[in-house]
Amino acid sequence: MVLLLPDGEADSHRRPSTLSYALQLPLARTLARAAQEDGLAAHVVRYRCRGWNATDAQLAADARWAVDEVVRRYGDVPVCLAGHGMGGRAALRAGGHAAVNSVLAMAPWLPDNATGEPEPEPVKHLLGRKVLLVHGTNDARTDPELSFRLAERAKKANRDTCRFEVHSDGHGLRQHRAEVTALATDFVRGSLFGRAYARPVADALAAPPPLGLRMPLAAGFGRSLRE
Repeated sequence: MVLLLPDGEADSHRRPSTLSYALQLPLARTLARAAQEDGLAAHVVRYRCRGWNATDAQLAADARWAVDEVVRRYGDVPVCLAGHGMGGRAALRAGGHAAVNSVLAMAPWLPDNATGEPEPEPVKHLLGRKVLLVHGTNDARTDPELSFRLAERAKKANRDTCRFEVHSDGHGLRQHRAEVTALATDFVRGSLFGRAYARPVADALAAPPPLGLRMPLAAGFGRSLRE
C-alpha cells in the first residue's frame, strides 16, 4: 500500500485543499498501474484540515490514522508514505509507524529557526525504513537546503536514506515530472516488493554523505530504465 499525502499549510483550520488532493491523483494512478502485478494499492489521504498547526502536527496525525486504517482493513501489509510539501513533512513525521517500511518526501516543507519551533524535526524513528527525499533546486516555497540538512541527520540514524536534487525545478516538480514520477515508482516498487532499485537509487542509498544526499536526478531517468 502506498498512501499519498497532499501539500498543506503551516497554520490553518480551513478545509483541506481540493487542488492539493487532485494533484496527487495522477501519481497515485501511475504507481498503482506500474505495480499492478505486485498487487499495489494507492490512495490519496484526505486530511481533516489543511494546516500542520504547530505542535498539533495535525497532518502527521491524519497520516498515522490512515496507516491504522490500512492495518485495520488489510492486515499486515507494508506501507509507503509518499508526501509532497507539507505532506512530505507529514510522511517523515509519521514514518515511525510500525506498518511503514518506506518514506518518500517530495519537496518537503521543513521548519527552520525562523519558524519559532523549538525542536528540530525528529529522525531517529526512521530507523529501519527506506527513506528518499527529492527536491527541486529552484524551490521558492520550501528551502531545499533544509531537506538536505534533515537528510544529513537522518543518514546518521538510518543508513537507508538518500536524497535527489532536481536541478532548475521548482516546488511543484513539474519541469521534470516524468523523471520524478519514474524515480517515485522505482523507489516504491523496490521498497515494498523487494525489486532491485535502479542503479542511481542503489548508488544513492549506498553512498556516504554528502554524495548520496545530493544525487542529481538525470534527465530521461524514466526512459533509461525502459531501454
